[in-house]
Amino acid sequence: MAVSLDAAYEERVYAGILGKLIGVYLGRPVEGWAYRDIQERFGLVDRYVNAELGLPLIVADDDISGTLAFGRVAEDASAAEFDAVDAGNTWLNYIVEDRTILWWGGYGRSTEHTAFLNLKNGIAAPDSGSITRNGSTLAEQIGAQIFSDAFALMAPGDPARAVRLTRAAASVSHDGVALDAAAFFAAMRSLAFVEADLGELIHRARAFVADARLIDLVDDVRSQVREGDDWREVRDWVDGTYGYAHYPGPCHALSNTAMSLAALIAGGDDFRHVVAIASSVGFDTDSNAGTVGCITGVRLGLHAFDGVDDLREPVADRALVVSADGGECVTDAVLETRRILRSARRLRGLAAEERRPRFDFELAGATQGFAPCPYAGGSATVRHRTLSDGGAALALTAGPGETASVSTPVFLDPREAVTNFSTLASPTLYPGTTVRATLSATAGGTARLFAVAETADGALTVEGEWVTLGDAPLTVEWVVPQVEGGVVFRIGVTVRAEVDGDAPDALLHRMDWDGAPAEYAQTGILLSSIWDTRPRGLAPWVSSAKNFEADFATSFSVSHPGPLGVVTTGTRDWVDYSVSSDLTFSLNRSAGLVARARGHRTFVAALFDGRMVSIIEQRDDERTLLATAPFVAQRDRAYAVSLSCTGPDVRVDVDGSTVVSATTSRTSGGGGGFFIDTGTMSADGFTVRSLHRAQPA
Repeated sequence: MAVSLDAAYEERVYAGILGKLIGVYLGRPVEGWAYRDIQERFGLVDRYVNAELGLPLIVADDDISGTLAFGRVAEDASAAEFDAVDAGNTWLNYIVEDRTILWWGGYGRSTEHTAFLNLKNGIAAPDSGSITRNGSTLAEQIGAQIFSDAFALMAPGDPARAVRLTRAAASVSHDGVALDAAAFFAAMRSLAFVEADLGELIHRARAFVADARLIDLVDDVRSQVREGDDWREVRDWVDGTYGYAHYPGPCHALSNTAMSLAALIAGGDDFRHVVAIASSVGFDTDSNAGTVGCITGVRLGLHAFDGVDDLREPVADRALVVSADGGECVTDAVLETRRILRSARRLRGLAAEERRPRFDFELAGATQGFAPCPYAGGSATVRHRTLSDGGAALALTAGPGETASVSTPVFLDPREAVTNFSTLASPTLYPGTTVRATLSATAGGTARLFAVAETADGALTVEGEWVTLGDAPLTVEWVVPQVEGGVVFRIGVTVRAEVDGDAPDALLHRMDWDGAPAEYAQTGILLSSIWDTRPRGLAPWVSSAKNFEADFATSFSVSHPGPLGVVTTGTRDWVDYSVSSDLTFSLNRSAGLVARARGHRTFVAALFDGRMVSIIEQRDDERTLLATAPFVAQRDRAYAVSLSCTGPDVRVDVDGSTVVSATTSRTSGGGGGFFIDTGTMSADGFTVRSLHRAQPA
């Protein structure tokens, strides 16, 4: 029974993503720990233990990045319902080799690393992940079931489609019983939109399993485990019957399926207990807790989180999705819910919804990362509020006689830096961008927008002008100023009362920005020491070029030993804009600028090969030559190059003169930056300018 793609559906998707995030963040700090060590240190991990270990709560994790980045195949593929080849192309587009999403444990050792290298070497999916090619040990590890949540969320009440999509995506890297395990959980997620009874869910999902080993396992767990059973006894039984010692490889799908299913049954309708069991028993703690958290969130809806404010509020919807599309890294459960809704509509042949503000707080309890700003004084509180007109807002309150400053991340916060997982990102907000916020305050007061940037001297706050608030919502616009050498990483709002005493509740109804910045530039030498070739100025860039560094004579050096070395910054909001830099061509096959990049194998580019300048459109392995013109580029001479995109029109200027232009079919937005094929190029400065044309009245 297919589900209408309405507000109720959207809320259940949101609950599923929240459940996934909470589960992963709960289990992540003890991932890889022995069961005995978890018990001695924490016992039941039913609360966040990251602080006790000196770790931030919101971290990059492969279970989140893989789930949400690989799910983009549904929006990127040319056909509405994708196949395994499309899913493999999605891997190649969004993965930065040796740096993002996967466990890079080696060919023949890490399942996903092996599949990636197969893809890179021209072995298409599903052969890339097959037992025939890789052997059953590699092919039957856990990854298929932990990267597949998004596909079932796109197919509510339609388990056959959920399983079909999941098998196609999972077959990039897995085969055999791992695909059956992924299909089993996908069917459960899809059916959870229409069936709340856990026993019935398991029974109906079992019909999508073909492997007798998994059928027997499901039946055995159901016969042995009951809701309310002592979780330690359950864990001991699962470990003794289906633990890692019974299967080859480091993290077998069957072991983790047994433990996840046991946690679901023993925890029942108690969300906290379900994810706590999965986080406390060893096995793959963050993966399993994320799996059961998503299923329980969809099954029970947002009521799953009643009474677990200590788990939901610290997360504040936040997530990091690390991929080659850096502007999509800093995200939240609301934004990812909308992405899945768009994919679900596309799968059904429905038109996309109109764009909504980045922050609108329409989903119950959503805060989208807004919290008291750690870089501002005062004692602000943030609460989600449903308004009398049916809308929603964030209520911002300060302590007596103080201002209330709240903010949300738009880039990686230096206070949350970790070194045990590669986190690549680009900001979602750049200087030169106009931010629009709609605010009100029944009892009056004033407010102003602000941003926090990281500079060489630490965090720097830049602020807009104060405006007076009243009953009627007021939309405030502020252009984020240039911050010399700094990277903006938080955006926020400060409210204050006109008189001493408690500041009134101010309401933040929505906040938004779109389009490329009016102008954003990085100029000059970024190096301050010859021993630091990756200064803070490179932080906004995501590079699949092997060597992207600050240079001694120019701002950047871009070098790669093979094809498709791409370096980008920016977001999908950048549609009509130009990128420019002074390029010096050295030893290379071709080099130049890219724009409208969504990943590092989907972009428009201006390429120089020493004889010609070309405008090309890259999509996966296919490169379309749009236009070309003679241009003899001399080595070691700087050329002022600009690549401009306005609607379908693309133009390349060199030293102020247009040298080639073309029309492209690629009019969607994306980041901009550099391209290098087998060699090196130097680039001095980088400037982005909006070319957005106002529509006629």
